Amino acid sequence: MVKSICYTVAALAICIGLFLFTEWYVKTQFEEFTAALETLYDKTEEKTANREDGYAVRSLWEDKKSKLHIFVPHNDISYIDYWLNETCGLLYNAEYELALGKIEVLIQISENLPGAYGVRLENIF
Repeated sequence: MVKSICYTVAALAICIGLFLFTEWYVKTQFEEFTAALETLYDKTEEKTANREDGYAVRSLWEDKKSKLHIFVPHNDISYIDYWLNETCGLLYNAEYELALGKIEVLIQISENLPGAYGVRLENIF
């Protein structure tokens, strides 16, 4: 009986540790991506952003999404891909006003998405 309780407590501790690590990791990855997007937003607002800046953010995202596929559903990742590719296309054509709107959407997504997968009561039930 004591062994069963110890094993149960150990399994719960491992699960809680895994959940907390996952939440921290996803949040950290999206914080770095958000910072890159905010820098791109500032450059776009100043009309100094070019396609290489957009491609640099996309390259950063490609690196992050390869690791985030484990924790975040593919639909959410492809949604970010869609908006980021549109942004890069607009920057390529120097359509800064339209690109600002797309970057703003990306910033909102990257700020809100990690909370949707955190350890919270509303996410459990």
